Amino acid sequence: MSPASDEPLVTIEEIRAAAERLRGIVVRTPLLPFGPPLAGDRLGRPHAWLKAENLQPIGAFKLRGAYNALSQLSAAQLARGVVTASSGNHAQGVSRAARLLGTRAVIVMPSDAPRIKVAGVEADGAEIVFVGPSSEERAARARAIAESEGLALIASYDHRHIIAGQGTAGIEIAEQMAELAADEADDTDRSVGPPFTVLVPVGGGGLASGVATAVKALRPDARVYGVEPVLAADGRDSLAQDRIVRWTPEQTGRTSADGMRTTALGALTFRHLRERLDGIIAVDEDEIARAMVRAARGARLVVEPSGATSLAAWLFHAAELPADGAVVCLLSGGNVDPATYDEMIARGIRSGG
Repeated sequence: MSPASDEPLVTIEEIRAAAERLRGIVVRTPLLPFGPPLAGDRLGRPHAWLKAENLQPIGAFKLRGAYNALSQLSAAQLARGVVTASSGNHAQGVSRAARLLGTRAVIVMPSDAPRIKVAGVEADGAEIVFVGPSSEERAARARAIAESEGLALIASYDHRHIIAGQGTAGIEIAEQMAELAADEADDTDRSVGPPFTVLVPVGGGGLASGVATAVKALRPDARVYGVEPVLAADGRDSLAQDRIVRWTPEQTGRTSADGMRTTALGALTFRHLRERLDGIIAVDEDEIARAMVRAARGARLVVEPSGATSLAAWLFHAAELPADGAVVCLLSGGNVDPATYDEMIARGIRSGG
């Protein structure tokens, strides 16, 4: 049995502490209005809002968890360096955090990682070791490097420091929704407001675990749903069967959402999602492409396929969500190769835009 089976779940206090460490490191990304204003809303506010994590310094939310994890290493560990396994955005997060903290970083990446993400890692001075497309192979190589070179192994999602760091986006959402409610009420009480729903992408589950923890702690009446591609819906299956269901690399490799090709949830993230998520919605490839088109047209945002999944859930699966209250779509990243972006936009337009 995994040690994570008995490990306490992450608390709001841990996420608040992470937010203090991240002050000045990450951006408090905006909630951008999306869609037409609600009838009668004097401020012209819509039903849906986009949490634009693609506007972070590395183009994705992953800097939150990576910096929170590295900043808690000892001086001796930082002197030796770190190693991690990632298909892209976590790689960039660890590389940037290592650069800011002045330590060596070795990144194990799949040979088919998007070029834009590889370039981001290289730009921050990290060393890259390429392996095959399997997440298990990446993890095994990272463990071997950690053992042979004495480097600190940084988990990509299944660690409480990572979950707590990612959860800081959830604190921001709760605060921003309270600010919107206060504007509507024209008062100074920013702790209340109508219930709302948050849609958050699920890869390995670290982001969804942290966001659900923070949002539910601050707003128990809020709903948080995970979103996965139909072609990589191991998390949906895991919650349905109440056990960690593992998909093969060949199965998850079919989705365009390269940041969501993990083959299974972690032991710790599974427990968080089982206890704190309200469900998982699966979106197909055409819906992802169409959401990328809508983000570009309706919000002037470039999002990668993984980042578009939450918006796809809102646009095409609204019947599976609560009918009341606003919806927040967390756009997890915008790091996509230009050729891939053009292909997805063309596909989205062909599918109905």
